[in-house]
Formats: sequence, C-alpha cells, structure tokens
Amino acid sequence: MQVLTEVPKNGKLAYCLLRDERVPRAPKAVLLAALGVIVSPIDFPAWIPVLGELDMLALGVLAVKTFIEACPEDIRREHEAALAAKDSIFDRDMRDTMAAARHGTRRVVKRIRSRFQRRDDFEDPYSSVSEG
Repeated sequence: MQVLTEVPKNGKLAYCLLRDERVPRAPKAVLLAALGVIVSPIDFPAWIPVLGELDMLALGVLAVKTFIEACPEDIRREHEAALAAKDSIFDRDMRDTMAAARHGTRRVVKRIRSRFQRRDDFEDPYSSVSEG
C-alpha cells in the first residue's frame, strides 16, 4: 500500500528534479530512457533477463526511485521542501496548465454559444414549407 502513496509523491519530485538544471544529465537520460521503454510499442520478450520479466509499472517505479536517489541530496531536499509548501516547479506548472485549460475551455464555450446565437438570428430557408 505504501507504494501507491509514494508513486504520486515520487513522480512530482522526479518532475521537479528533471526540470532542475543543477541535476546532472546522466540520471535524467537514464530516467527518460526507462520511461521511453515503458511507453514504447515494442514489448520486450521474456527471454531478456530482468527486463522481460519486469512489469512496466515496476520498471517505472524503479526508474523514478533510482533517479531520485542519483540526484544530489541538497537539491532533492530543496525540491521536497518546495513540494511540501506547494510552491514547487510541479505546482507552478500545474497551476499554469489548469489556468490555460480553464481559459481555453471558456473560449471554446464562448465560441459555441456565439454560433448557436447566430443561428437563432437567421431564419432557416428550409424550415418553412411553402404552400402552393
């Protein structure tokens, strides 16, 4: 059960660490490669030792945990504190994304409403039956 509660926490921390320029490129590359394997349409056959037998979720959890542990401890702690304070890179990006989504949704709803209002303003020539 502990794994289920740690996945979102570690995912957010990994996101913040990936975005941090102070974290070395090598751990970032390894994490991105592991995530690439997970989302890849190519399925590793069972004959490949370890990879063929690991479930993709387990590989993802392992990759994220390994990445976090490979990051400098002071930077990791800094991001953990920012996450706890709800002032992390993840939190800011999430707020920006949600604001953009709300703005975009409002624009779409406004456009749809305006199209329906314009249809009401014009009479449909095919709606009346001519008597003759």
